[in-house]
Amino acid sequence: MSDIAPSAVEHLLDAAFGADRFGRTAYRIRQGMDAVPALSFALIEDGELAGTIQCWPVAHHAPDGTATPLVMVGPVAVRPDVQRGGHGRLLMAHMLEAAEHESDSALMMIGDPEYYGRFFGFTADATGAWDLPGPYEKRRLLARAVNGHGLPTSAGMIGPR
Repeated sequence: MSDIAPSAVEHLLDAAFGADRFGRTAYRIRQGMDAVPALSFALIEDGELAGTIQCWPVAHHAPDGTATPLVMVGPVAVRPDVQRGGHGRLLMAHMLEAAEHESDSALMMIGDPEYYGRFFGFTADATGAWDLPGPYEKRRLLARAVNGHGLPTSAGMIGPR
């Protein structure tokens, strides 16, 4: 995504999620972190930014002080005028392919299990004892092992690395 102006990405995120998106729990988790370049992509269509996916270095912080690195997937954003055209699915598939070779840890996200489970293998199986620094629905806290990296299943808070 280095060739895409950060302001273009921010404009797309505002269009897709609204300017109030910064209050969401997902933003608290990755606060102060830079996106992982090897797992963050832009989709350009007809010379314009049509979609983006960003991934972030986070960690599962257990009560005993153990920190297990994770990569937080999202946001996945598609320009409203081209939504429902498969762009988000293409971005997710591309990121997952890269993650199988480039990711330094397992993946986690906040998302719809019906969609991300069915199409991309994310589940809430390992996340039942995890907690987040803000409101969220337990069933939407999802994870997936990749590139030989397993998932912590013990209690812990998800936050920046």
